[in-house]
Amino acid sequence: MLWRHGQTIWNVERRFQGQTDIPLDETGEAQADYAARRLATLRPDAIVSSDLIRAQSTAAPLARLTGLAVTLDKDLRERFGGDWEGLSDEEIAERYPAERATWNPPNGESTVAVADRVRAALERIAASLAAGQLAVVVSHGAALRLGMERLLGLPEEAFGALGPLSNCSWSVLNQRRDRWRLLEHNAGTLPEPVLGDDR
Repeated sequence: MLWRHGQTIWNVERRFQGQTDIPLDETGEAQADYAARRLATLRPDAIVSSDLIRAQSTAAPLARLTGLAVTLDKDLRERFGGDWEGLSDEEIAERYPAERATWNPPNGESTVAVADRVRAALERIAASLAAGQLAVVVSHGAALRLGMERLLGLPEEAFGALGPLSNCSWSVLNQRRDRWRLLEHNAGTLPEPVLGDDR
């Protein structure tokens, strides 16, 4: 199961986060708590997370509920955005129109490099599990989508065929006869929680 981190203020502001270590905001923390209660009912056998704080903070409530330790894996980090990190969508489009058209950030990590890095991490995690075991992998939107697409054998020209993962949503994959299958995508999409509402 591949679980995207909860909301951050840069998600709200539509800024490219990349590997900048932005924490969850209040909504993101509430999303993680809510989703963790649902995911704990699946009785996972392992939790593996990107080492960036927004992923670790998303994994933490599930670890508390299940009693499992969170294993950190830097290969699950988000795409390094180079010159784009911290910029809004509008700023990227204005300053880097050619690079934005191919979605390859200057001085950043290429799409293929991210896909290969995350696919290798997912294969390594899967290989560590016994038959029938479930791992919850907590990572980032682009990293998970590209890793899934590579794992499923999509050609590079088809990258982007899977829609984006919403904050704190997940996808479910399994391996059967040496082939990966996507069973669910962008599941558990949550409405924004109402925080501090006294009504």
